[in-house]
Formats: sequence, C-alpha cells, structure tokens
Amino acid sequence: MSEATSPKDDTQPALSAPIPPRVEPLASPAPKGRGNGLAALALLIGAAGVAVGGWSVWQVRLLQGQDQQQLSQLEQTRSQAQQLAQREQGLTERLAALPDPQELENRRRLLAQLQGDQQHLSQRVESVLGASRQDWRLAEAEHLLRLAALRLSALQDVGSATVLVQGADEILRDQDDSASYAAREQLAKTLVALRGITALDRTGLFLQLGAMREQAAQLSTLVPAFSSKGEQVNFAAEGDGQGWWAEWLEKLSRYIRIDFHADQNVRPLLAGQSLTQVRLALTLALEQAQWAALNGKPEVYRQALTQARNVLESYFNVENPDSQALLARINELVSQPVAVAMPDLTAATDAVRAYVQRRENASQKLQDEKQSQSDQPAAEDDLEEVSP
Repeated sequence: MSEATSPKDDTQPALSAPIPPRVEPLASPAPKGRGNGLAALALLIGAAGVAVGGWSVWQVRLLQGQDQQQLSQLEQTRSQAQQLAQREQGLTERLAALPDPQELENRRRLLAQLQGDQQHLSQRVESVLGASRQDWRLAEAEHLLRLAALRLSALQDVGSATVLVQGADEILRDQDDSASYAAREQLAKTLVALRGITALDRTGLFLQLGAMREQAAQLSTLVPAFSSKGEQVNFAAEGDGQGWWAEWLEKLSRYIRIDFHADQNVRPLLAGQSLTQVRLALTLALEQAQWAALNGKPEVYRQALTQARNVLESYFNVENPDSQALLARINELVSQPVAVAMPDLTAATDAVRAYVQRRENASQKLQDEKQSQSDQPAAEDDLEEVSP
C-alpha cells in the first residue's frame, strides 16, 4: 500500500506547483551563417544575370549597328559595282570605237612625221626671228632714204633730208658688216653734199611776205596840202577865222591842185575804187611771191616782187613813210634765194637696196641648205622603216 500511495504523493506536489515554461534551445551559429551565404549567393547570381542581360543587350545593339554598317557598306559596294559596270561599258564602247592595229601603226607614223615637221618648222621660225630685227632695220634705212629724196624733191627741205640720211647711215653702221662699205660710201657722199647746201628758211620768208601783204592792204596816198611859208596863215585848216577868202581857197583846194614843179612826173591822186584796185594788185603780187617762195620758183618769185615794186613806185607816194618801208623791204627780199640745186639720192638708195638684196639672198641660201640637211635624215629614217 505504501508503494501504491507513493506515486500519488509524487504527483500531488506536481499538480500543486506551477509548471515552468519550456525553454527551447537556441539555434546554433552554424546554421545562421549558412543562410547569409545563400542570400549573398542569390544576390551574386542575380547580379550576374543582370550583367549577362545587359551584356546581351549591348551585344544585340552592337550587332544591330554592325548590321546597319554592313548594310550601308553593301549599298556603297552595290553603287560602286554599278559605276564599275558603267565604266566597263564605256571602256567597252571606246575599245570598240578604237581602230585596228594597222591603222594605229599608220597614225603613229603620221604623228612621228608631224613631230619632225613641227621641229623643223620651229627651227626655221627661230632662225627667221633671229634675223628679222636686222631685216626690219635695213628696210627702215631704205625707207628713210626714200623719204629724204621725197623731202628734197617736193619741199627742198635740206635739214630734214640730212637727218634722214644720217639715220640710215647709223642703221648700216650698227649692222657691223663689211659688205655695207659701198652703201655707206654713197651715204657719206650724200651727207657731204647736203651739208654744203645753204639752208633756206622758206617758212620765215613766207611769213615775211604775208606781213608785207597786210601792210600793203593798209597803204594810203599822201595828199598834198597848201600852207603859207612866209606868213603864219595856214590855209589847210578849216574855220580858222581868217575870212571868207581863206575858207573859199580851202574848199577850192579840195578839187584843184596846182603843181609848180611841172618838170617832174605827175602821178594821179588815188581815191575810192582806184585806190582799192591798186592795193589789190599789190597784194596779189606779194601773194604770188609767197607761192613762188614756198614752191622754190625763183623766176616767178623775182617777177612777182618786181611787179609789186613797180606798182608801189607808180601809184603811191614814195615820200610816205609806209611806202618807203615797204619798198625797202621788197628791195631786200628780191635778191634772196628761194631755191638751190639739190643732190641726187638715187645712187645712195640703189646702193642700200643692193646691199639689202644681197643679204636676203645669202639668208635664203643658208635656209635652203639647212632645209636640205634636215630633210636628208628624215628620208633615211623612212627608208629604214620601210626596209623590214
């Protein structure tokens, strides 16, 4: 019984005493670190996936860019291919238009011949241009001589002719050619003859005669007047208060002239139309003298001045100062020469022309020799080409 009750005794205190809470043991540290590692691993895996996704997206875009670039390159290649095809077509057409080899060979020969002719022509042009200046100078000398001869024959201008002949001699001197000795000798003789001629001032003589014409157109006769020699009464004055007799004598003297020297030549008093006609005759004579002086006509010149002197002495009063001055000037000019014997320039002109002709013949002969020498190698080359 005691044994049967002992358990009851053991359980009773248990019912009456409070039951403490059950404390579970904490998790061990090792399982907690394992969870963090898994989370980190998951994060790494996610980050790697994101990185792989981003890299995949970048690669896709890069591939798309490369595709676009390849497409553009392909388009360029296609355009270049089209251009090449067009060029090929153009070259094909040009090749089709080209002549055959035989024609090309003929053209090549023609081109070589043309080049040779061009070279020969250039050599001739150089030779001509080298001698052209001398030829022009010689032609100028000949022209100067002709001009000098014209000045002497037409105007008898000794000064201008001398300058022209001297210019032609200087041109021949610059040639420095011994063959020009004969031409220069004739030019020297011509210069000596020209320098020995007295130069005529035709222009000055013409102007002097023109001034004399103007003076002759204004000449007037010297009308005599009555005057008292012993008394102080002057009848030439009108209305001087000496009475009606003096006035009547003054009026009468206008119509009647009494010459107390009957033994002298009586000259009519010119007035009105007669005076105009005499003046016109005098001016015409002086004008004719001008023409003769300008054209070198000594006979006409002296005849005209003699006629002017006769008119002046016959119809004008020699006591008039204007008439005296004009008459003295006519007497001075009547003996002045208006023409001289001019030398002949024909010999000098012929000598220069002969010298120029000899130079031209020598130059032409030299050119012909050069032409023959240049044509001979060309002919030999043609024979060598034909011989194969």
